[in-house]
Amino acid sequence: MAIIDAHAHIYPSKIAAKAVHAVGDFYGVKMFDGGTPEELLATMEQCDITHFIVHSVATTARSVTSINSFLAEQCAMHPEFIGFGTMHPDFEDKEAEVERAIQLGLHGFKLHPDTQQVNTDDPRLMEFYEIIAGRLPIVIHTGDYRHDYSHPRRLAHVLDTFPDLVVDAAHFGGWSIYDQGYDYLGSYEQLFIDTSSSQPLMGARHTEELIRMWGVDRVMFGSDRPMWSPISELENFRLMSFSQDELDQLLWHNAERFAGVTVQ
Repeated sequence: MAIIDAHAHIYPSKIAAKAVHAVGDFYGVKMFDGGTPEELLATMEQCDITHFIVHSVATTARSVTSINSFLAEQCAMHPEFIGFGTMHPDFEDKEAEVERAIQLGLHGFKLHPDTQQVNTDDPRLMEFYEIIAGRLPIVIHTGDYRHDYSHPRRLAHVLDTFPDLVVDAAHFGGWSIYDQGYDYLGSYEQLFIDTSSSQPLMGARHTEELIRMWGVDRVMFGSDRPMWSPISELENFRLMSFSQDELDQLLWHNAERFAGVTVQ
């Protein structure tokens, strides 16, 4: 049985400490590790996770190409990684970068509206969704009680406009406003969600309730490493009362379908 962590971040060694510190400050949490690819690979020696969907966020337009090249290089070196590129609303030639990402072997994209300070349904991103709809999936950070950029109602607007867009609405479709995530997005059948940055805040009972509300056929296990430990997140996930068939979906097959990959 393969196990895919559907939400993990990696950073180049020379900037990892700075990037991890910035994320920890943004969310007010103590981070699990230093954010390098090597540290993520090391966690596999302590748990049963076999693959990670990895990404990073461009906070400036000029960093898009270097981040995507770094992710592709790491995935070429480490078959355990399934790479999702980044995009920034101010990047000039989005279509060309999408084509380059495909040639590099990346499987999708990741956006973080709150740290990129852009509305999920901003016209500049709507242009991007039109380019990738029906071609590549996208992970979108969704929800934050402190900001409106990523409110789930904005993602609902995107999904209404682009019904062929395959989306992982990260963090149960509404980080820190988890139930609102389901209220706004639960009816969109093309939508996936992941469990990252949720279990430590909601607890096992609420987590399992939301998974069953969303349906075990479209929820993906995710850790949000380096914010949280993939090791402890997986251990806690397995304590919930899912059958083995349900775990196969949650820990493996849903992420395969979302990313368009097959792993062993």
